Amino acid sequence: MTDAAVISVGGAYEVVVGHGVIDRAADLLGPSVRQVLVVRPEPLARLAQPVVDRLRVAGLMVHEATVPDTESAKTAEVAARLWTELGRRGFTRSDAVVAVGGGTVTDLAGFVAATWLRGVAVVHIPTTLLGMVDAAVGGKTGINTAEGKNLVGAFHEPAGVLCDLDVLRTLPRADLVAGLAEVVKAGFIADPRILELVEADPLGATRWDGPHTRELVERAIAVKADVVGRDLTESFLREILNYGHTFGHAVEQVEGYRRRHGEAVAIGMTYAAELALRSGHLARDVVSRHRAVLGSVGLPTAYPGGRWEDLLRAMRRDKKSRGALLRFVVLEDVARPVRLEGPDELLLREAYDAVTEA
Repeated sequence: MTDAAVISVGGAYEVVVGHGVIDRAADLLGPSVRQVLVVRPEPLARLAQPVVDRLRVAGLMVHEATVPDTESAKTAEVAARLWTELGRRGFTRSDAVVAVGGGTVTDLAGFVAATWLRGVAVVHIPTTLLGMVDAAVGGKTGINTAEGKNLVGAFHEPAGVLCDLDVLRTLPRADLVAGLAEVVKAGFIADPRILELVEADPLGATRWDGPHTRELVERAIAVKADVVGRDLTESFLREILNYGHTFGHAVEQVEGYRRRHGEAVAIGMTYAAELALRSGHLARDVVSRHRAVLGSVGLPTAYPGGRWEDLLRAMRRDKKSRGALLRFVVLEDVARPVRLEGPDELLLREAYDAVTEA
């Protein structure tokens, strides 16, 4: 684990960031663990093998379970299949789950760990940029329903997270770019240095071995670790991490989850910026900066028209909504997020029109 950065999340667990750390899951599990279920998508069999081998060398009984490599993994049916596997293997509260994969896998495996016997240990090994800087950190777990994304879930902190930057070399460029949306989000809500690094070298930001990739990952994780360390259960502060997600999740749902999460969030951040402008919170130059930074790395900032009513219905089911009251995270400036409650529907529509492609 040479030259690895260790980021504490509220003193509850640690996120290890570095090169060659993928096989360190056994180091994060307690001595009482006897069995481990490694959950991974089929295409990551080879990538997960060092994890399995190291766990077995540590004397653990290892079982493997494959799940879909898309949002289709996050269903009650797939979760039930994993519960059946845990039951069949006789997993007790002292055993553990290890998730190897992107955000869909860590969300699913975390939910299964949270609900099996009311909670067993889980270690996350995210294999995507999105998973490293967002899904695997913070203890949020969940599955989707026909009514929306992540509406069924639990808060369940992992025993630890291993972010091996070497695995990003296997990531398709489009997925790496999509993951940058959550990195840029961290810059807008809390750490302007992230925006400066991306603006200085947009092309480098889209490379797994770019000159600032590690710093961008560490800074984004540090933002999330700081927020969730102070507000695990999203009582208020943690809501800032949902910047761009209210509209973004609606886009995902309306499109049947065919669009990458980061792409939807990029559009959602642009929408939130336009809404903040129209509600008197944000200056136009910061709105323009959203489009410039996101666009410079190849993320979308516009959305096809003709879906407003569907999107509005989806937003009303957002987890931040209270009754009929829509709530958004918006900015007053870079690193100054605030909550916007119950904006006039005319403003909502105007912001939509502003991000609609001509």
